[in-house]
Amino acid sequence: MTVSMNAKSLRVLSAAVSLAVVGLAAPLAAQAGATGNIGVYSKYVLRGITNNAESDSTAVQGGFDYSADSGFFAGYWGSNLDYSYVASTGATSATPSGFENDFYAGYGFKAGPVSFTVGATQYYYVEVDDSNLFEPFATAAVGPVTLGVKYLAQDGFWGNKGDMYWTLSGGADLPKGFKFAATLGHYLYEDNDSKEICTPGVGEAAAVAGCGLTTTDSAFRHLDLTLSHPIGKTGADMSVTYIVGGKDRSNVDQKNMMVFAVKYPFDL
Repeated sequence: MTVSMNAKSLRVLSAAVSLAVVGLAAPLAAQAGATGNIGVYSKYVLRGITNNAESDSTAVQGGFDYSADSGFFAGYWGSNLDYSYVASTGATSATPSGFENDFYAGYGFKAGPVSFTVGATQYYYVEVDDSNLFEPFATAAVGPVTLGVKYLAQDGFWGNKGDMYWTLSGGADLPKGFKFAATLGHYLYEDNDSKEICTPGVGEAAAVAGCGLTTTDSAFRHLDLTLSHPIGKTGADMSVTYIVGGKDRSNVDQKNMMVFAVKYPFDL
C-alpha cells in the first residue's frame, strides 16, 4: 500500500514540475550572491523527532548559500550531534562526537504566480555510520505559502528508501518587528525494514535508537510554531519554536517541545 501511495505522489509532483517547465518557466528572481549564517540552538530536533533529538544539548549550526541570476543555487549546512553510531556493532553512543554535513544544489524558476524549486541534498555524517544518504526535493510556493516534498533515495540508519517527507509552511509579519512562521510535517513511510542497515529492535526503545520497525505507512509528524524578533541593530534574530509532536515510523508519539535559538545571517 505504501509503495503505491509514494509512487503516485511522486508521479503527480513530477508531472506538475514538468508542466511548469514546458509552460515557458522563467528563472526564479533572486538576488545573486553568497550569504552565510550561524546560530545557537537549545536543541537540534530533526523533523519533529523530539523523543530522541539529534542533540538534546546546545547545538551550533551554520552554513553558506550561493544563488545565481540563472536560478541555480547551492549551499552547505552543518550541525554538531550528541551521539555517534557504529554499524558493525549496531550501537549508538551518547558521546558528542557526531557531526552532520548537508550539501545541496538545485534550480529555482517561476511559472505564472507559482515559484518552484527542484534539487537534491547529499548528507555526509562524521562518526555516524550508514547515514550518507541522497535525497531529492521539490517545492512549490504561492505568496507566503510553500508546499515541499523530500524523497529518500537510499536505505540508511535514519530512514528507508522511498520515505517521503511532505511539508506545508507559511509566515507573516507581526507588529513591533515580530515574525510568525509555521511548518506542518507529514510522512509517508516506506515499509522495507528488512533492508535497514542497523538491526531493528522492538517498540519505543528501537525507535529511539533510530532503527525501529515500520508499523504505520503514513502519519502526522510535527507542527512547528515559531515567533522571532531582531536583536536590536545587531543583525541577529532570536526565536522560540514550539514543536507539536506527531508519530514516528514505529507509531510512537513524540512529545511536545520548546526550542530557543539565536541566529546571525551575513553577506559574503
